[in-house]
Amino acid sequence: MADDLAQRPIVIKRIKKVAGGHHGGAWKIAYADFVTAMMAFFLLMWLLSAASKSTLYGISDYFKTPLKVALAGGSGSGDRDAVLKGGGQDFSRQEGQVQKGIINEDKAKREAKKIKRERAELMKLEGLKKKIESAIEANPSLKKFENQLLLDITTDGLRIQIVDEQNRPMFALSKAELQPYTKTILREIGKMLNEVTNKISLSGHTDAKPYPTGDKGYSNWELSADRANASRRELITGGMDTQKVLKVVGLSSAVLFDKEDPLNPINRRISIVVMNEKAEKAVTMDNPTLDIDVDDDPDAELIQNPGSNAQ
Repeated sequence: MADDLAQRPIVIKRIKKVAGGHHGGAWKIAYADFVTAMMAFFLLMWLLSAASKSTLYGISDYFKTPLKVALAGGSGSGDRDAVLKGGGQDFSRQEGQVQKGIINEDKAKREAKKIKRERAELMKLEGLKKKIESAIEANPSLKKFENQLLLDITTDGLRIQIVDEQNRPMFALSKAELQPYTKTILREIGKMLNEVTNKISLSGHTDAKPYPTGDKGYSNWELSADRANASRRELITGGMDTQKVLKVVGLSSAVLFDKEDPLNPINRRISIVVMNEKAEKAVTMDNPTLDIDVDDDPDAELIQNPGSNAQ
């Protein structure tokens, strides 16, 4: 028995493991690489879609001439805040372009400052209105004319109107000659107008009754302008600074106080407006420009870049 065992050959069985097919793990590595590549691709697409137009121009210029950018000493490409060192054109900016967030922020700040100024100015004009009303009540020479003095706040500022009454006209009939009591009213008002820095405008108005020789020469237009200038002179006589007057006009019967009765004496009046900042700018700007919000304007690019290829 022992001899048989000694003569039997020793067999070594080796099992060779072959990895492959769906039983192996190599496909998982390949799939993971594929998913990573796809994630990077979609991340790149998202970044490009979120980039501004100027940033895309910067990236495009970089890949067109990467060596030139590198030699110029630029610290970055496509970065809107990065300016290439050593001079040359800034690839990160395009003519007329500003980052949208900055536009909105600056616009909000300007609007807030504008509202603050308008409120302060309105309070100042309201204070002047109350002071004039108090002066009328306290001054016996003005108190008896209080029905002819109308004060209100308009979109242009504080308006002071001196109107005619049936038996108490401000001017001599068909003339620009002021009555004595009208001079008193204007001189008292002139003193108080110096208390504010605002400019003023004066307008003269008549009723709709035609001037006797209006068809051939002097008419209600000339009469209303002359009466406005006569009022200006009395305001200055009362002590008002001559530099405060910004506009003097004659409007004839174009702007009636009583539209139902064009011949009503109340239509004959002098209107003094203590102008707010907006009204002053409207007068002083010879050719005001239209303020367009480029964010909401579909043709903003054409406006900002007039040399672009417009069809």
